[in-house]
Amino acid sequence: MNTQLLSRRQFVKRAVLSGAALAFPFVARHNVLGANGRLNIAGIGVGGKGASDVANVDYETIYALCDVDEKNAADTFAKYPAAKRFKDFRVMLDKEGARIDAVTVSTPDHMHAPAAITAMKLGKPVYCQKPLAHTVYEAREMAGIAREHKVATQMGNQGHANPQMRRFVELIRASVLGKVREAHVWTDRPIWPQGINRPADTPPVPNTLDWDLWLGVAPARPYNPAYVPFKWRGFWDFGTGALGDMACHNMDIVFFSLNPGAPTSIEAQSSPVNAETAPSWSIISYEFPDLKMTWYDGGKKPSSDLIKGRQLADNGVILVGNKDTLYFTRDRDGASAFVSGARVEDFKNVPESLPKYQDSEKAHHREWIDACKGGPRAMSNFDYAGPLTEVVLLGNVALRSGRKIQWDSKAMKITNVPEADQYLRTVYRKGWAT
Repeated sequence: MNTQLLSRRQFVKRAVLSGAALAFPFVARHNVLGANGRLNIAGIGVGGKGASDVANVDYETIYALCDVDEKNAADTFAKYPAAKRFKDFRVMLDKEGARIDAVTVSTPDHMHAPAAITAMKLGKPVYCQKPLAHTVYEAREMAGIAREHKVATQMGNQGHANPQMRRFVELIRASVLGKVREAHVWTDRPIWPQGINRPADTPPVPNTLDWDLWLGVAPARPYNPAYVPFKWRGFWDFGTGALGDMACHNMDIVFFSLNPGAPTSIEAQSSPVNAETAPSWSIISYEFPDLKMTWYDGGKKPSSDLIKGRQLADNGVILVGNKDTLYFTRDRDGASAFVSGARVEDFKNVPESLPKYQDSEKAHHREWIDACKGGPRAMSNFDYAGPLTEVVLLGNVALRSGRKIQWDSKAMKITNVPEADQYLRTVYRKGWAT
């Protein structure tokens, strides 16, 4: 990296930081980023989920697109022919940083933090897919860096902007359930292989894929189609399993409405856990100071007796209060309801306090774009999403350690099983420091 490039990056960082701070109401305002025009958006990881993340902000200018897999990203590249194309996000940010206003990150989990942190250190607002990070350490680091650089952020748990959920949050906060001390959260994932070993065969790397860049910070291993483009989710080196994939969605209403803080202990039971992949099913119990929350995946679910025998949807949440119980789901095969028979319409006396977007398809992204342009902070910003992701990923730490773990959030360490601390962070491959 030459001196001229470093000087330009330092200039861009100073310039953008002064503007990015405007996304926060407590910072003095001078010029608002993009307020008089469209933002130049750069997408990192633009196939699969990344394609919709880019599409959901394409009323702005899609300025640059970065993906290591030409085949997986082909449709997005074709949709935005004027966008500059890159394979390495570091090269993209070095070359185009002065012209990029904001960044979406929709890579596999293990590359969320490296990409997002690189962008935020340049003063770029970031929209990052869930889970926010691959490890507990990264989640905390990302939240801290976003705060330090005062950039507008949002994690991609899109249901957080769902107007129905926000209304339920208002009602729960108003104590229509009474005191909630028990939560049950479940998913139908995994829908990819878990509980398997590393594939032994080593087929050639497709000429449309830069395998070294796809591996990124992860330890080197031979290419195999068992990982790319989707099944990486079950492998510890790249993904976070069923829990990481869905808990930032399904646990969201618990954290949004109850703000339980950090857990004090986590205990997991599951099918066999190996060094390569997450188990095929798990049940994980989280103890908070005033709440017990249980997570279920791989076909496991709570008892339907909790909701008087109603059929449980594929993905859902049950919040048990001392006045009423709420069954919440966004699945098409289930309907959210109060077990008592009460209806949302019965609580018109509870004022609406949360903003609600009517365009549910693009609401979550719109909230982030508005924040980039000087509006209120997006509500799944990294100060919210970081602690939520930490809780989620601690479940994987309990799974991998095979023990009930006691968690000291302030010190960020496990107090009773020291060897489990190794699962709180990973060592990046040489050349990939952030």
